[in-house]
Amino acid sequence: MKPFADLLERLLYTQSRTAKLPQLRHYFATTPDPDRGIALAAITGELTLHAAKPALIRTLAAERTDPTLFALSYDFVGDLAETIALIWPPSQATQLPGLAEIVATLNSTAKPDLPAQIAAWLDAADPSTRLALLKLITGGLRVGVSARLARIALAEWAGHTTADAIEEIWHSLAPPYTDLFAWLEHRAPRPDPADAPVFRPLMLANPLETGDIAPLEAPLYRAEWKWDGIRVQLVSTAGGTRLYSRGAEDISATFPEITCPSPAVLDGELLIIRNGAVAPFADLQQRLNRKTTTPKLLRDHPAAVRLYDILFDGTEDLRGLPFDARRARLEAWHARNPTPLLDQSPLIEFRTLDDLEPPRANARSAGIEGLMLKRANSPYLPGRPRGHWWKHKRDPLTIDAVLMYAQRGHGKRSGLYSDYTFGLWRTDTELVPIGKAYFGFTDRELDFLDKWIRANTTARFGPVREVSPGLVLEIAFDAAQLSPRHKSGVALRFPRIARLRADKPHQEADRLETLMKLIK
Repeated sequence: MKPFADLLERLLYTQSRTAKLPQLRHYFATTPDPDRGIALAAITGELTLHAAKPALIRTLAAERTDPTLFALSYDFVGDLAETIALIWPPSQATQLPGLAEIVATLNSTAKPDLPAQIAAWLDAADPSTRLALLKLITGGLRVGVSARLARIALAEWAGHTTADAIEEIWHSLAPPYTDLFAWLEHRAPRPDPADAPVFRPLMLANPLETGDIAPLEAPLYRAEWKWDGIRVQLVSTAGGTRLYSRGAEDISATFPEITCPSPAVLDGELLIIRNGAVAPFADLQQRLNRKTTTPKLLRDHPAAVRLYDILFDGTEDLRGLPFDARRARLEAWHARNPTPLLDQSPLIEFRTLDDLEPPRANARSAGIEGLMLKRANSPYLPGRPRGHWWKHKRDPLTIDAVLMYAQRGHGKRSGLYSDYTFGLWRTDTELVPIGKAYFGFTDRELDFLDKWIRANTTARFGPVREVSPGLVLEIAFDAAQLSPRHKSGVALRFPRIARLRADKPHQEADRLETLMKLIK
């Protein structure tokens, strides 16, 4: 357990993404099976602990510490696991079992016996190991390592493969990944996914900036809509059908109606479509991240996939073909396999790039994010290769709002007020909150905001501070939609802080009625 705790501590205090890679490589190289495989599962979010829950940990802490002291400490630290690790009464530290043994014990111990077992481990651990154990149990490592970064570290450590090659077999593997490590260490052949419906790395687009437009030659590109849903990959093989999100998360159980009538790997956009019309993204949010899907959700929020591309036709790999050839293969595949829940995203005809500006400008009124430009001869390449695909999104909307509440962030921001709630004037004297934002500002602006919030706090509600109305924020967002769940009646899509308006009196911030006019 101690090597895993040391790894998490180093990752937690390392901000640079590239600086985390050597730490991961060293851990995989020096830690034996099965501990390194369990650590890999924990880092990539693939580890399942059935019985241990955060509420259990909170109860244990309440039994061992003064409740007022715990509440004050939690408010200051801002992270449950870190608070308990620091405040837990000190004891004689002894050696804990290995990581794999701890996970096996957590999953096999009877629920009534679990609190005593966890308490015994916490008693035997030093603070850094307690933190690692608690983060493992609560499932929130928050050390700045994505599943993609972990696979890059594996590939760099092995030296004979790529992160994309690992990703293509990932969903046919299971913790503790002994077959994977055997291949990476040249002790066995590459694991064969056989007919498993595995995820293939997606090809992504680069934002089209003003300076990128002039060099583009219109005849070399194809244009299509950038729909306002979530990017998905639909995989159908002899081993089954899976629907994956852009981040390679299996969301098949959340959208059971999405099936594929013929073996293929398809790239598309998941949308809610009613009577042929694409519904707002807020409707799709009603179905995302749900463990169960009710008949009412299926009926009221019917999902479908609008297809962009085809990667495999049966067992034939088409990714090396140019975009135009893949498009023809997609049209042929769809003609052979018509289904009401799979349709094709149409291409947009144009002769010059200027011809695309009117449809991009009108994209918002049609509920579309913008346009995509794809090079006609481009193969399907993983990642974000520059010059092949461009995304030309519609311009964001902006509104001037008043800062109302603030809360500390997590991880490296746990000591700073970095999560902000902002509002608009409903009347001349009443502010109503309309959204939250926690990015879009520089480190210098974060320091300014933190000091301003501390100096202008008027009330506290647990970890939340209410501030006097005095600071205006320019908020950028992609869309606004009616939402009866929100006090203001409005929900914002992707709100972020565009700039601080210290020059603007808070009385001159926008009114709620102004925002209402922006709703489609």
